[in-house]
Amino acid sequence: MTLACCISFLAGNASVYAQDPSPSTSPTYSPGKNPMYRQGWIDFNKNGKKDVYEDPDEAIDRRVEDLLSQMTLDEKTCQMATLYGYQRVLSDDLPNAGWKKKIWKDGIGAIDEHLNGFVSWGRPVSKNPNVWPASRHAWAINEVQRFFVEETRLGIPTDFTNEGIRGVEAAKATNFPCQLGIGHTWNRELVRQIGRITGREGRLLGYTNIYAPILDVARDQRWGRCEEVYGECPFLVAELGVEMVKGMQDQGQIISTGKHYLGYSNNKGGREGMSRSDPQMSPGEMEFVHVYPWREVIKRANMLGAMVCLNDYNGEPIESSHYWLTERLRGEMGFKGYLVSDSDAVEYMYFKWFTAPDLKDSVRQSVLAGLNVRCTFRSPDSYIQPLRELVKEGKIDEKVIDERVRDILRVKMAAGMFDHPYQSDLAAADKEVNSQENQKYALQASRESLVLLKNDNKTLPLNKKSLKKIAVIGPNADVKSYALLHYGPLDVDVTTVLEGIRNKAEGKATVTYVKGCELVDDNWPNSEIIREPLNEKEQKGIDEAVKVAGENDVVIMVLGGGGRTCGENKSRTSLELPGRQEDLLRAVHATGKPVVLVLINGRPLSINWAQKKIPAILEAWYPGAHGGTAVADVLFGDYNPGGKLTMTFPKTVGQIPFNFPTKVAAQLGHGSGTGPRGNLTLVNGPLYSFGHGLSYTTFHYSDLGISPATIKPGQNATITCTVKNTGDCAGDEVVQLYIRDVLSSVTAYEKVLRGFERIHLKPGESKKLNFTLKPEDLALVNGKGKWVTEPGQFKIMVGTSSDKIKLNGTLTYTDGNQSKAGGDQRETNLSNALIASADEDKAHHVIDRKKETFWPAKSGDYITMTLKENITPQKIGVDWNQGSNADFEIQLSSGGGQFLTVYHGTIHAEKGMEKKTYTFPGMVSSDIRVLITKGKAEVCELHVDGFMGNN
Repeated sequence: MTLACCISFLAGNASVYAQDPSPSTSPTYSPGKNPMYRQGWIDFNKNGKKDVYEDPDEAIDRRVEDLLSQMTLDEKTCQMATLYGYQRVLSDDLPNAGWKKKIWKDGIGAIDEHLNGFVSWGRPVSKNPNVWPASRHAWAINEVQRFFVEETRLGIPTDFTNEGIRGVEAAKATNFPCQLGIGHTWNRELVRQIGRITGREGRLLGYTNIYAPILDVARDQRWGRCEEVYGECPFLVAELGVEMVKGMQDQGQIISTGKHYLGYSNNKGGREGMSRSDPQMSPGEMEFVHVYPWREVIKRANMLGAMVCLNDYNGEPIESSHYWLTERLRGEMGFKGYLVSDSDAVEYMYFKWFTAPDLKDSVRQSVLAGLNVRCTFRSPDSYIQPLRELVKEGKIDEKVIDERVRDILRVKMAAGMFDHPYQSDLAAADKEVNSQENQKYALQASRESLVLLKNDNKTLPLNKKSLKKIAVIGPNADVKSYALLHYGPLDVDVTTVLEGIRNKAEGKATVTYVKGCELVDDNWPNSEIIREPLNEKEQKGIDEAVKVAGENDVVIMVLGGGGRTCGENKSRTSLELPGRQEDLLRAVHATGKPVVLVLINGRPLSINWAQKKIPAILEAWYPGAHGGTAVADVLFGDYNPGGKLTMTFPKTVGQIPFNFPTKVAAQLGHGSGTGPRGNLTLVNGPLYSFGHGLSYTTFHYSDLGISPATIKPGQNATITCTVKNTGDCAGDEVVQLYIRDVLSSVTAYEKVLRGFERIHLKPGESKKLNFTLKPEDLALVNGKGKWVTEPGQFKIMVGTSSDKIKLNGTLTYTDGNQSKAGGDQRETNLSNALIASADEDKAHHVIDRKKETFWPAKSGDYITMTLKENITPQKIGVDWNQGSNADFEIQLSSGGGQFLTVYHGTIHAEKGMEKKTYTFPGMVSSDIRVLITKGKAEVCELHVDGFMGNN
């Protein structure tokens, strides 16, 4: 198409648009001298007068009702479908005369991914001249919008939608790390800035609605789309989601559409795609884990868009669920935007779920459930025509259509599409999209997303002055594709890890690169279950890497995953390094040279051998266009890593489900001892826990404050602590606040994240942090599926990760009525972690730290202490009162009520109190017991590490 044809086109009535002849040289866009464009308003229906819906000074609801009253059924139904853009469904980049014969001659709800450059997975970016530069792209979008404004009867603007989970999906835009990497920054302010940039660049390019953020909460590390979520904790997902939406929708610049509503990520077995079905979870987990982020983001950020997921729940497709789409989302959560379907979610009902006999009934079910707009890679006719038939047949009342269209129009009004349908500042598009100013935030995000998993003997940072020869080895060292995946910028400059290291070492050391092996082997993924010997080519590659490693001072291995192993519809069987990567790592390590492992991947990996043998491991995720620079900055000490894990690293897929938050004792192992003489049958514990992440400096936690110590409904508690940088370099720490319901009507989660803050401290610098806990922050989902805050004690824990708690305290909540639903009084003292067979009222004396109090016992009496999760007790301290003369046993239980004796002893305390410590073979236990088998004794104190009642 010639430039002249691009600028002007015939639209049915042979009118020719007057347009600046060169969009690349004009700083602004003007639709021309069409008389419909008036001073301060637009005559959309071309009737020569200002209708209510055309008046910017009128209330939005009045404008919507006025427009709705003028619409025909054909015009209404056209608003309920999406037209996929150029080279997806739409064959034209710009309008032409043929559009007057298409179904969208009466308008269209949205046009998705138009001219964003994406053609298909694995194919080059579109070379269409309207894809780039930014001003040309905005001009082309305006021209398409002009068709709907000028050439349809009512002039209803279309909503230009696009993807944007790591920056706007365009040929060029600011390129951020994958959303999983962004989650690992734990930085609310940075995430809001990412949202602002994404929204601003999207609007400058001509888009009005961006499909972001993803509010799914990861629950299975095998899932291919782990790379697209913030993490596995609903609180963290909610907090960062709120910031992203606020940034995107800042000053009404663009609409944020979150995805995928609801329960999409709870896919046991990593199932997805056409096998994506029933998420197999309890109603309580659905509420606490998956509903929570949506509720918070809608309430606190007023997100105006939501994408309905492809899955069912409890046998009911979410797409056809009036309960989830209308009663819960709109009625309870207060959602005021419009719902768009994920690809083929409507169609799934008849060709996957078999809950509808045909497409027509799928359309009926979706609309009655609450869907506003169907979006998929099919012609909009396939949805609009059946919809019109359903109304004419009386199977859908037109009042229902009005309600669905009303939501769509309200959002378009709120987003300013009826007041400013065009992106007129073309010069700003060229200046700001992918600008140097925005790159500063992209680099910051890349740096802050990095997590130092291991750093024995201060292997990192590397000494730039002493190193003369550096080997860089691995299939991910010199690749850029991880930064150029779907759903984000597609064709920007990317600094690889190899380039980042070479830039850092220039003039100081030589850098030699060898690939060593491919990302996957020829038989992958079958090689995940059947390992074959290395073939000649593979052995040659590893031998070459070994030779290069031996000739250098240090080896930086860059391994992990990529677009072949992770992504949409790419769940895995294993979590180990794919292909021959571990063979390569082992061979290089065997040279004796210092080895640093850098991981670039989109999900946690079970790198057990590396954790045991490699001294330093840096997790980089998919670190964006500036990833190579950020990684090199960390390796050589120009940046101190401070990211923390938002996903648990299991040691093996055999432990899944294994994630945070988890129920009490859910990951508790049984037995002790390995090999033929032991009885341990499973590998226990995580490789790396939620919240884990190291630094080049150290931090000290102190001065926990809880004020007030008791709160009631409507009253907040302030949690304070002080953190000090006790090392010799500046660094970031992510301070994490966890709570635990001490006694609850249903099983509660072991730890629940309820606060976090990323802080930067210079050496010796301290900062006092303040967290606010509201009564609703203490809530759980009870047996009736309701969110309630039950009266009682809540353990307050502040630490550097979920398994490294530094400060403990107790907060009490009271509502004036201490009775629980079952009628039992809720115990709030710590002695509920003690069970005594006799004299129960005196059992608490063994933990009151008073010499004058004791628990009396005779033959057959016992006292049991409940332990925290994953405790392996190997000793117990007992303070025996004078006069104790007894035989006793120490017993351990791994649950189920069975106790095993691990120690037999005798006590004769004749000359005063005797303090004894008894050691014994340990095993993972839930309880420890002291049993008196003969005589009498008085126990003053018991000392057990891991006792549930200890702060």
